[in-house]
Amino acid sequence: MKISKLFAPAAMLAVSALSLSSCQEKANVEVKNEVSETAVNQIKALGFTAAGAQKVAGGVMVEGDIMLTDEMLASTPDYKMVRVGEDEQYRTTNLVTGLPRTITIRVSTSLPSAYVTATDEAIRRYNAEGLQLRFSRVTSGGSIVLNPAPAGSSYLASAGFPSGGNPYNQVLVNSGALGTNYATTTIASVLAHEIGHCIGFRHTDYMSRQYSCGGSAVNEGASTVGAILIPGTPSGPDPNSWMLACIGGGQNRPFNTNDRTALNYLY
Repeated sequence: MKISKLFAPAAMLAVSALSLSSCQEKANVEVKNEVSETAVNQIKALGFTAAGAQKVAGGVMVEGDIMLTDEMLASTPDYKMVRVGEDEQYRTTNLVTGLPRTITIRVSTSLPSAYVTATDEAIRRYNAEGLQLRFSRVTSGGSIVLNPAPAGSSYLASAGFPSGGNPYNQVLVNSGALGTNYATTTIASVLAHEIGHCIGFRHTDYMSRQYSCGGSAVNEGASTVGAILIPGTPSGPDPNSWMLACIGGGQNRPFNTNDRTALNYLY
């Protein structure tokens, strides 16, 4: 995200008052690691944009803060795109199964204590919805672990999608860029957003991310898989969704009515 939009795909880590990005939020970042033509085709086949994709350990990073593992790139899900729109709630073909179920989250001791407080707030938000999927913070183990992002990372936080019915197992947090000066509610909004990816949610405005991030329209087209419209969510702009690609600096993004519809539909 940028600080004028904190969850931005490929974010501006450039520390200007107007840019701080959380979903690798968009930045004028050079693609340092070239992605092969094969990987580009795999990314597109899964319904993601290959623009700005970066090769990272274990896979590729797309859309600013989404990790596609080598296993996911090689997969061929049989779901089809249900609808191509501009601002709706979307999920991936992979979800957490075995419901009802409790997902444990651990915060690495390498992260500042502010992230423990923010994680507790993010967990409170999910558990307040009475879903079949519940969350609990633990001090050892953990289904999802919040770890420090590698040095030099160009995003504020990143995560991946479920695999084998389990949530993606980590959120990488660039605490050096995100820092601890934002309110707990802002950091919690960033973490809740990344946890949303871990359980299968895509960006609400993935089809036209300029809606929340500015810049040029990015339309991925009607690919075969990867973005399935959640029934009951709006086809028009939804300016407050927790899964928008970008968020304003200092902004709080608790679940809105449409977010709750999406969460309850899936879990």
